[in-house]
Amino acid sequence: MGFEEKKRHQATDIVRGAIDGDPVTGAISVPIYQSATFRHPSLGETTGWDYTRQSNPTRTALEAHLALLEKGARGFAFSSGMAAMSAVLDLMRTGDHVILSEDLYGGTWRLFDELARARGIFFDFVDTTDNGAAEAAFRKETRLLIVETPSNPMMRVSDLRALARIARAKGAILVVDNTFMTPFLQRPLELGAHIVLHSGTKYLAGHNDTLCGFLVCSDEALGERIALIQKTTGAVLSPFESWLAIRGIKTLALRMERQQRNAGELAERLSAHPAVAAVHYVGLPSHPGYGLCRKQASGFGAMISFGLRDPGRVPGVLAGVRLILFAESLGGVESLITYPMTQTHAAMPAEYRKRLGVDEGLLRLSVGIEDVRDLWDDLRGALEA
Repeated sequence: MGFEEKKRHQATDIVRGAIDGDPVTGAISVPIYQSATFRHPSLGETTGWDYTRQSNPTRTALEAHLALLEKGARGFAFSSGMAAMSAVLDLMRTGDHVILSEDLYGGTWRLFDELARARGIFFDFVDTTDNGAAEAAFRKETRLLIVETPSNPMMRVSDLRALARIARAKGAILVVDNTFMTPFLQRPLELGAHIVLHSGTKYLAGHNDTLCGFLVCSDEALGERIALIQKTTGAVLSPFESWLAIRGIKTLALRMERQQRNAGELAERLSAHPAVAAVHYVGLPSHPGYGLCRKQASGFGAMISFGLRDPGRVPGVLAGVRLILFAESLGGVESLITYPMTQTHAAMPAEYRKRLGVDEGLLRLSVGIEDVRDLWDDLRGALEA
């Protein structure tokens, strides 16, 4: 059997994508087609490209790349992760009902609390790590189940196979936010989900320099619905940002391997530090979701949340780190530390944050690719200052 007939490994697909360079010129890099519109050969004829809001060759290469990695039918690139989530919301109509993981990104909470409610779309936040609770939340009007696993910021793990069975039995669409794990470690469509969502700004683009979001769907019919929403609302990714995302994705496997290794070591060291009350990292065998994660993913990612015994020390830690940057976002090559209560999850009501554990002492750490010894020296110094 020749190489072309074999199924390539995921790490190879990450580098090479679905459209390998430019077949016209032989350019190794996918070109940046920085054009808003395209000339027609004659009346009734088209080159296949008409207007960049509808499609663009650079963006198409990126979208095909994501579909390949997530093993989906079609991929879609948006101007941000929240633009991608808004497109999911646009699948709904007045009177529809949505179930969401109760522990998830604060921007998604805000989207539903502020905008979906105003459109007459009903929703409930549910502990999706409890399959029974998730199933009990379904109504006859339920059209979507939106799950983030591991969750943000408490790193809870939901059973994607079980939730996919429940959603399909109820006639609902399962949407999985796979931002934390990436298709290198977890592929929800292979576990039964209908749509995978990414804030591509994070691990996929990978360098804290590109704002983008992605959807990948499991079948062509659903893809046609999303394509209509994308070209009609127009929150598409520009050609240049599409090229940056393609370039970033090429090193995803290497970056994730290093970041995950760093995160595992930092999580163990944090667990043993007297200033730390709790560490939430899926890769720790003591984590409640450790076993389930091993069944549905090939790794644990590089996101850690940890709580300080004395919440009053939070300002000192944030001011004390030097190598680790106090900034929002995650998933880039630089390590970032975030205070969820006033940053990523400020949109959540205080009583809800408290119930989830997003309290005054919680910090979230996105582990980068720096030398882990330097990262620990920096973190330990801030904890002990």
